[in-house]
Amino acid sequence: MTTLDDKILGEKVHNYCSSSEDDGSDDEDSRSGDEEGNMPNKEIKNAELPPINSWNGSATNTGPKGVIEDWRRFKQLEAENRAELEKERIALSKKLTLSVKTEREEAQDKKIEEIEDEFNELIDEEFLQQYQKQRLQELMAQLEKVPKFGKVVTLNSRVEFLDAIDKEDKKVTVIIHIYNNVTIACETMDGCLNILASDYPAVKFCRISADITGLSRHFRVDGVPALLVYKEGQIIGNFVKMSNELGNDFFASDVERYLIEYGMLPEK
Repeated sequence: MTTLDDKILGEKVHNYCSSSEDDGSDDEDSRSGDEEGNMPNKEIKNAELPPINSWNGSATNTGPKGVIEDWRRFKQLEAENRAELEKERIALSKKLTLSVKTEREEAQDKKIEEIEDEFNELIDEEFLQQYQKQRLQELMAQLEKVPKFGKVVTLNSRVEFLDAIDKEDKKVTVIIHIYNNVTIACETMDGCLNILASDYPAVKFCRISADITGLSRHFRVDGVPALLVYKEGQIIGNFVKMSNELGNDFFASDVERYLIEYGMLPEK
């Protein structure tokens, strides 16, 4: 049986369990420590631990999933940084490509600028006036070489008809009116061509009777007034029975507009 002294001294008893046994052991350790002059084990253990609330930092235990997510975010930021640097590099290279010139190119540009400056100095108002005057004289000389007519030429034979076409300057447009003396529209056409011959002196206007051409009787009656247009000896326009288009009473402006529409006369 355990005595009071045993409880005080902390001696353990076999086959006895008590919630206060640990407290007895602590008291015994405390006493033994005091008697020997040494610190009890409990105080030694407490001395080795750091003071409470002495850690001012922070620590996070994210686990495997958190580590993987952090790694993915790191790689994403790294890729974005590389992409941005690549964009800057490409932009810089383009800028350098557009702006950098070789010494040879710079020398050529400088030479061109010098020529332009010299040319600008030479072209003054007096020079331009002289050039315009010279150019106008050249154009006038060319115009003088072109035959001028100004009136309707009557052809009295088939030979004259052929010569009027084949022997004329290749630059000249030849318009021949085939007529008869009984059709009213033919008389009206003659009056219109007299006006147009004066307005277009570089165009050769002619007239010939249908009886002289040797055309069929049907054409001599129903095909007139007819206009045949030639250039360089080749026929480029064939307009028969003009009264079907213009009627019997028409004006020079009507004939002019008709021929311009088909490209037989130049526009004024």
